[in-house]
Amino acid sequence: MNRESFKDFNIYTEVNAASILDFVSQIQGVSTGFPFDESTMVIKVGADSKHKIFALFNIDHFEWVNLKCDPEKSIDLRGRYEGVKPGWHMNKTHWNSVSPDPISDVPAKLFWKLLLHSYALVKQSLPLKIKSKLM
Repeated sequence: MNRESFKDFNIYTEVNAASILDFVSQIQGVSTGFPFDESTMVIKVGADSKHKIFALFNIDHFEWVNLKCDPEKSIDLRGRYEGVKPGWHMNKTHWNSVSPDPISDVPAKLFWKLLLHSYALVKQSLPLKIKSKLM
């Protein structure tokens, strides 16, 4: 699914584990699982044996979601929102931990845009052979 398919993602007014899983289930090439432990939900994009993480969060204690982000955009977001911090246990340059409303000051609409931004960045980094299967 492309970005145009998500132009009405405003129907997702609440950000929680269930709404995130419902949202990403609509995106081609996305898979979910628990490769690290029983509570860390990992969301990946890819095909065949090549998948890359674009989001992860604690499904039992939902407080934030780690999302990949353009480094310059990260700096701007961290300066504007208390709910956007350097990614916990991730590369601080390329990942943010985002706490959506009502946990923090990040509006739901912005959260969904950041989730799609993370997906797009990671998908773009996949090998051409894999990307072509996701079109």
